[in-house]
Amino acid sequence: MSSAEQFPGIAPPTIGVFDSGFGGLTVLRALLRRLPQAQFAFLGDTARLPYGSKSRRTIARYAVESVQFLIREQGAQFVVIACNTASALALDAIQAASPVPVLGVIEPGASAAQAASRTGDVLVIATDATVKSHAYAAACQARGLRALEKACPLLVPLVEEGWTDHPVTAEVIRIYLAELIADATAHGLHADTLVLGCTHYPLLRPLIERAVPTGMKVIDSADAAADAAVHLLAAHAPSISQPVRPDQPPLRFFATDSVDKFERLGSRFLDRSVGKVELVDLGG
Repeated sequence: MSSAEQFPGIAPPTIGVFDSGFGGLTVLRALLRRLPQAQFAFLGDTARLPYGSKSRRTIARYAVESVQFLIREQGAQFVVIACNTASALALDAIQAASPVPVLGVIEPGASAAQAASRTGDVLVIATDATVKSHAYAAACQARGLRALEKACPLLVPLVEEGWTDHPVTAEVIRIYLAELIADATAHGLHADTLVLGCTHYPLLRPLIERAVPTGMKVIDSADAAADAAVHLLAAHAPSISQPVRPDQPPLRFFATDSVDKFERLGSRFLDRSVGKVELVDLGG
């Protein structure tokens, strides 16, 4: 479905996408496939990552400041939190402080798992911070699912190293999944669905799909979040859509630090050049 079909008679809104780094570009990539005519502003709070080592209060403050930048400075009328840690620990605070609709990535991922699973048993792989929050387990439980989570701390650095189709990465994935499946069996789970609970992991999906048991479905939370965003945007379109500003490019990228790294690695996540990334200062 095209943007024109999703928003008949009105221009698609400007969508803000926020991540603590640049893994959330996989969410933006999924959004671009679904809303090719929309305008997007992406912010990576690279100066203050990793969020996972911070307190819930600090994460909320950082995330709210970032979202306010997208709304006030870039005119975002809808915001997607393309960060599992911020979605897990600060979504309520972000939504309370935002005058526009805000969507996280965890609830859509859990909903997609519910739709895919026949046994009601789900596995989740994510970063240590996301797993410690148990946000996916809680979201799955709210949908009548049993979920077992596992932290896979080696996968993010392997992705950022560019080893997305490397034998070492394949072996690391095999070990992590073997441990997770053995743990699930010990707990009496008959898992038939695996949720990728980190925005870096879509780049590893081919390796992951080769490593899971035959018939196990793999849920990409980036795709799930993009699908949910389209539905929410369509519902809110009459009240939030405005004409596209011709003075702005359709894609704008901002980072609070490491602009060169963002420009170098961003295309790997977005599957296209990110071009110029602007440096912004959101404070300490």
